[in-house]
Amino acid sequence: MTDAAISVRGLRKRYRGSRRPAVDGVDLDVARGEVVALLGPNGAGKTTTVEILEGHRDRDDGEVAVLGTDPADGGRTWRARIGVVTQSATDLLELTPAEAVRHFARYYPDPRDPDEVLELVGLADAPRAVVKLSGGQRRRLDVALGIVGRPELLFLDEPTTGFDPQARRDFWRLVRALAAEGTTILLTTHYLEEAEVLADRLTVITDGVVVAEGSPATLAGRQSRPALVGWLEDGRPRTEATATPSALVAALGQHFGGEVPGLSVRRPSLEDVYLELLSAAAPEPALATAGGAR
Repeated sequence: MTDAAISVRGLRKRYRGSRRPAVDGVDLDVARGEVVALLGPNGAGKTTTVEILEGHRDRDDGEVAVLGTDPADGGRTWRARIGVVTQSATDLLELTPAEAVRHFARYYPDPRDPDEVLELVGLADAPRAVVKLSGGQRRRLDVALGIVGRPELLFLDEPTTGFDPQARRDFWRLVRALAAEGTTILLTTHYLEEAEVLADRLTVITDGVVVAEGSPATLAGRQSRPALVGWLEDGRPRTEATATPSALVAALGQHFGGEVPGLSVRRPSLEDVYLELLSAAAPEPALATAGGAR
C-alpha cells in the first residue's frame, strides 16, 4: 500500500519458553487517515503486535513499515510522529496534569497547545497531583500525553479502561475529532461497541493469527446474515430467520390485519459475529487414547 501508515507482512514473535508463537504470521495494513480496531481475547497477540509496531519490542521475522520506517530503526524524528497510549497508567508523582502535559509538550517539534489538550481530555480543572488522581483521570492523562505531540499515527491500547460510560463517550468524540483532522489510529479494545462506533475497519486476531477483517457492518458476512423476526401469536412467541425481513413483516401485517403483536427484528450483532469467529478458531480438544494422552 503506497498510502499505508502501517504495512505488515508475515509478522512473527515467540517468547522464550513458550510452546506457541505470540504472533504467528500476521499481515496488517492501515491506510493513512484510517481508524482500525484490533480485536481479540486476552493473549491473542494484540499487545505484542502493537509493541512491535511502536518499536518497543523486537520481532523474530516479518516485514514491518510504520510511516515508511522499520520501527526497529526508528529514531527520534520518527518517534515524534507517533503517539502512544499504553495499558498502564502514567505515574508522574507530584506533578499536576497541567505540569505533566506542558513538560512532555517540550519534546515535540510541533505540539498541541497543552491547555487545549487538557480541555479535550477533561482535565482542565484537575489541579491535584497525578498521584492523587483517580484511575479514570490517570487514563485521561495517558491520552493527553499520547496526543500532545500532534501525532500522524496514534496507538490506543485499551484507552478507555476504567472510564465511566459518560467519560467513554466523551473520549469517543475526541477520537472522532482526531480522525477528522487526518490522524491515523490503531486501536485495541475489548469493548465491541467502542470498536463499532470508532473504527472504519476491524481486524480480529486470536492465537497470534488474523482470522477476519472487514468493516463493522460487513465483518464475516454480517450484513448478509439472516435477520430473526419475532412476534406473538395465540399468546405464544414465534420466531423466524429470514433474509427478507421487510417482506416477512409485511406478510405478518396482512395476517394480523394491522399491528403485529410483540414484533421484533434483530440482525446479528457485532458481538454475535465476533464470538462465532473466536469459537470457530478455537483448537479442537485433544482426544484421549487407550494408552493415554499423547
